[in-house]
Amino acid sequence: MLQVIAHPERKDWPALLARPQFDATHLKASVNDVLSRVKSGGDTALREFTARFDGVELTELQVSAAEIQSAVDRVDETLRAAIATAAANIRKFHEVQLGAVQQLETQPGVLCMRKSVGIEKVGLYIPGGTAPLFSTVLMLGIPAAIAGCREIVLCTPPDRSGNIHPAILFAAQLTGITTIFKCGGAQAIAAMAYGTESIPKCYKIW
Repeated sequence: MLQVIAHPERKDWPALLARPQFDATHLKASVNDVLSRVKSGGDTALREFTARFDGVELTELQVSAAEIQSAVDRVDETLRAAIATAAANIRKFHEVQLGAVQQLETQPGVLCMRKSVGIEKVGLYIPGGTAPLFSTVLMLGIPAAIAGCREIVLCTPPDRSGNIHPAILFAAQLTGITTIFKCGGAQAIAAMAYGTESIPKCYKIW
């Protein structure tokens, strides 16, 4: 409920303007528990956390090629066109950031070189919620592909039917990402950080 305080005294201003303090002690303990259990329990722990937090029991964590194609076919043409336009614009913007190899002879016989090399294996986390964040798929996946990352892993939480929103899968396919897992929250980050039986360990997570 909104509280209106009219004409407070100056001595009360600091307390009134102070930002609320969030006690993250319990949160840190919960996250640390998730991280350690996924590190030791792998896929079994992921399925348990998915059942607890997302309300769905999964037999397979990875999204199959058939699921991806089925989802892509269900995306509305208008939305499909909008996502494709956004992808083209994002790709055009990031392509100009690809710098050529720079070489400089600082003194006779001494050559210095700067070369950008893509990280071999990266993990992308796409949050779930009330709206499908397919834009995040584009903004993370396209730069990774342009940079030359050889393997791009995507984790995103499933809905209560065990499915991923079609727009997210369409954006992933458009970006060239096919390694997709139904996994969300801290457990997904843990899986990409440590690796499990299904989800490969990644060298960087966005």
